[in-house]
Amino acid sequence: MIRACLLLLCCTFCTFTGLKAQRVRISPANEAILRSRQDSLQVLSALILRGRDEATRQEANDRFIPKLVQALKTPGSFDFRFDSLTTISIQYPADSAFRIFSWGLEQETSFYHHYGAIQMRTDSGELKLFPLFDYSDYMNNTDTIAGSKNWYGCLYYKILQRRYFNKNYYTLFGWDPNNVRSQKKLLDMLTFKDGEPVFGGPFFSFAEDTVPKKTRNRFILEFKKEATISMSYNAEMDMIVYDHLISESNQPSKPSTFVPDLDYEGFKWKAGKWVHIEKVFNDALPQGKVPVPVPMNQKQKKLTKPRTAEEINEEIEQPKKPKQ
Repeated sequence: MIRACLLLLCCTFCTFTGLKAQRVRISPANEAILRSRQDSLQVLSALILRGRDEATRQEANDRFIPKLVQALKTPGSFDFRFDSLTTISIQYPADSAFRIFSWGLEQETSFYHHYGAIQMRTDSGELKLFPLFDYSDYMNNTDTIAGSKNWYGCLYYKILQRRYFNKNYYTLFGWDPNNVRSQKKLLDMLTFKDGEPVFGGPFFSFAEDTVPKKTRNRFILEFKKEATISMSYNAEMDMIVYDHLISESNQPSKPSTFVPDLDYEGFKWKAGKWVHIEKVFNDALPQGKVPVPVPMNQKQKKLTKPRTAEEINEEIEQPKKPKQ
């Protein structure tokens, strides 16, 4: 009898625990409310980006923020994707523990001021929000560890999650249009301490470089406004890869002259840090040895089975058999 009671008590406790841990999902009624509010947010977000002047863009932004907060207060709003807000970046980590809204507002000076917020996923469906205040214009030193009130503002385009010693580390990929002369791409680390967001930290190591340099709290690349550079995660290589930059006018002190030179650097996750890789690809061809495919014999080509570049190169590298 006692054993049966204990079993019943355990089952009751497990059932209660399971119900308590179950996350409240958005109801159809609340989803309909959010769809309606999304329509007005969509109009305002488009004006923030494309308004004819700064006053128009700023007014739209000032109206957008409280409307967004009001929408996010709807129970279960975390499950609503806001897919129609195409001019606002909304990024999720792999575990969907939170999402980050970020966007920029162009000023008449061609500088950009950024806005953002972190919405945490909650089991109750209630809103837990951290507004982000762009402090980058006032930073004499950008290599800082910051909170939500002194955030290095940018537009995020990817979140990469890593785990080390039972703690989650979120690498943020950001873009800053900056000004009329240059733009920036950056890597920032987001962690949570006592439930509060922390940006930056000693996570970008250059200890394995030929000439070791100081570990950085935040990694920023500034380059020419008209240039296009890549900074992304390569899943096959399991590393972050980005363009190596040089000054096109031999002015290394002026980032606005930096352009890519077809070489690549990167970062590899090792023991809780992103360790810098000076040269990602080391298989450069000898000068004057660029492979040239053999001209195709039109009579022998097979349209149903075209040759790949690898097959052509393999054919070139094979020694020719001597004539008998």
